Amino acid sequence: MSTPKTPAGRRVGRPRAQERPAGGPEPRDEVLLVAGELFTTHGYTATSTRSIAERAGLRQASLYHYFDGKEAILAELLEGTVRPSLEVAAALVSRTEASPEARLWALCHSDAALLCGGPHNLGALYLLPEVGTERFADFHRLRGELKSSYAGLLAATAPGADLAVEELALRADLLFGLTESVILIRRADPDRDPGALAGATADAALRVAGVSPRSLARLRREGRELLAARL
Repeated sequence: MSTPKTPAGRRVGRPRAQERPAGGPEPRDEVLLVAGELFTTHGYTATSTRSIAERAGLRQASLYHYFDGKEAILAELLEGTVRPSLEVAAALVSRTEASPEARLWALCHSDAALLCGGPHNLGALYLLPEVGTERFADFHRLRGELKSSYAGLLAATAPGADLAVEELALRADLLFGLTESVILIRRADPDRDPGALAGATADAALRVAGVSPRSLARLRREGRELLAARL
């Protein structure tokens, strides 16, 4: 007897409560999209795996084929806000022919644009008390790596090279905190233009780094060229 063929896009053992439209997101991605919306609009504590599954068109039991619970979904969402910026940071660190100041501007702009872009303010999930637990150690490790990239580029700038170790660490914390502050700005003003906010944040970051205001226009242009060239 021949084995029945499974329709494209469906997985044996993962029944759906509703059929997924052709060309739509995969079930796992759909769960993340729905959870991101519910966590940021209704609250993490108030959102159940049942409500996520129902909105994603899955049976609740089927959701556990993709994630072992609500914390795993939150962890994936959080890590997804950092991984793209880490890739940009790695590319910028390797572009040693460009000035470190322009590369720092580009990193701040790219990171801020990621945090204040997208349909939901996922960065606001950083503020959840649950995120401080060991379950989210991988997120904190990735975020620490990203902050180290900020510190490395800052140290390579002319102003940064003159800083003592403790002052450099403090300045890097300020840069990183400034970039992530777009999360709070977006929460207070969801209609704020993401591009304008990212540009203003990157400009302010260079001022915090100690770059001369007279150099800002040139460095902004060089930073935009780095981003436009996709690094």
